[in-house]
Amino acid sequence: MTPAEEKRFWAVVERAFARDDGQAARSHLAAGRPIYYCDDRYPDDFIRKWPDGRRELVAVDDAGNISVIRCL
Repeated sequence: MTPAEEKRFWAVVERAFARDDGQAARSHLAAGRPIYYCDDRYPDDFIRKWPDGRRELVAVDDAGNISVIRCL
């Protein structure tokens, strides 16, 4: 990807995030699947939220393996 293509890509992603109303996340939770999101308090990790409301701080390695750091 060229620098110009990368700049356009991130502009599209940022616009999509700005328009996000959370419906996709709610749909995943309603279907029984967890969602993953970032929080500035944990810059190197992710939060996994389960449909029952439980939240976990998780790490994802380069192979895509998820490990629970702790419950939140």
